[in-house]
Amino acid sequence: MNRDRLLAATPLLAATLWGGMYVVSKWGFDAIPPLTLVFLRVALGAAALYPIVRLTTPTRSFSRREWWRLAGLAVWLTAALSTQFVGTELTNASYGSLLTVSTPVFILALGVTALDERLTRHKAGGTLLAVAGTLVVLSGGGEGGGVVPSFTDGVVFGVALLLVSSFCFAAFTAFGKPLVRRYSALETVTYATVLSVPLFGLLVPLDVVWRPAPLASVPITLPVVGAVLYLGLLSTAAAWYCWYKGMEYADASSVGVFFFAQPVVGILLGVVLLGESIGPGFFVGGTLLAAGVYVVNRADEPSDSAAPDAA
Repeated sequence: MNRDRLLAATPLLAATLWGGMYVVSKWGFDAIPPLTLVFLRVALGAAALYPIVRLTTPTRSFSRREWWRLAGLAVWLTAALSTQFVGTELTNASYGSLLTVSTPVFILALGVTALDERLTRHKAGGTLLAVAGTLVVLSGGGEGGGVVPSFTDGVVFGVALLLVSSFCFAAFTAFGKPLVRRYSALETVTYATVLSVPLFGLLVPLDVVWRPAPLASVPITLPVVGAVLYLGLLSTAAAWYCWYKGMEYADASSVGVFFFAQPVVGILLGVVLLGESIGPGFFVGGTLLAAGVYVVNRADEPSDSAAPDAA
């Protein structure tokens, strides 16, 4: 059905919103240390999502097993975002963009091994095509060549954290699918986000590694407030809902391929909003990426992953 295909593609909107983080982070990371910023992001996202769930969905009585599943998602989420923000602080947004390409590969692997999804030629081939396209964009998209600086010993730990982040976000995606199918994308992402807030709060004191007084030294300026609002309301509340919404209508391994759009959108927004330049590699890689997404999503009819079961 056309409607199902459209809803299965909602993760593309999530990836677009996450792509905007590469521009927003230029304001956020400069003013707020990473673990404080990610705590503010998630707390604001939870505050936006929870009232919507209470007003629009039935009151749930989750079983102990389901609460443990939600708590597990909260742990994966905390690990994914804290390592992403710290890894980006230790390296830069370019490394974050490059290592993003590992997330859909991890999602594909977990979808096949943990969720018993079929590894079809279309999925494997389309994913590889999207990987190639994203690497072309990131290695030759800028005016001066690649967007990734030379690799040095000083960023090894940061790169390792970014790879851990990619795996943890893949786990957050794959292991959330049973709950998404039973309840809904909105409920699953909301309760997982709410449960993750105290976990992120416990990590805030570690920001003393970067700055002696993380909260007291944050300047309250319009760009900083705008950055926090974007991260909390759009790249958390809205984007996570769109990401999980796609899994109501498609396999996790099919949804994962949309993640490749994130760095491409980030570079494109850098051109539009920051006056950065791109070369022909951006267009070649973007074409390969679009072809890979098309191949993966043409492979599966979303009808087998219809709307979630009533509970």
